[in-house]
Amino acid sequence: MRKGVYAGSFDPPTLGHMWIIDRGIRMFDELVLAVGVNPDKRSLFTIDERLEMLREITKGHRNIKVDSYENQFLVNYAKSINANYILRGIRSYKDYEYENGIRKINEDIDKEVTTVFLMPPEEVCGISSSLVKGLIGPEGWEKVVQKYVPRYVYRKLLDKNPGA
Repeated sequence: MRKGVYAGSFDPPTLGHMWIIDRGIRMFDELVLAVGVNPDKRSLFTIDERLEMLREITKGHRNIKVDSYENQFLVNYAKSINANYILRGIRSYKDYEYENGIRKINEDIDKEVTTVFLMPPEEVCGISSSLVKGLIGPEGWEKVVQKYVPRYVYRKLLDKNPGA
């Protein structure tokens, strides 16, 4: 069985994430969406909220599971759930350099887990959770942000920002 892990903060999930997820469910028999817990990072959404959003925006896909992990290397988490692939998105040359370095470290830790890189198309390539969070606030942000996140996530963003 081909089992992959696509990990990230997903704070919030974006259309860029959805592009990777849509490709991942075609590539793997099972795809685990893993929210990485970083206690040093200030998040807009709680872990439970992010897990719930991921479950909601991927419902209907039988080969997806949603989980979280913390205080371990992603490659070790992948191995612990019997995943033999790590799925990563590459948006830029800078992403490639960083992700390729991590791939090498993961390979040093466990050669049996393979990292797979996907490069999204231009229309979603620049979308990141950080970008979306940075757009929230100025007048008219709602109309701009709506273009970059799934509808369900957009409603959650509006709930988090009641003055909108």
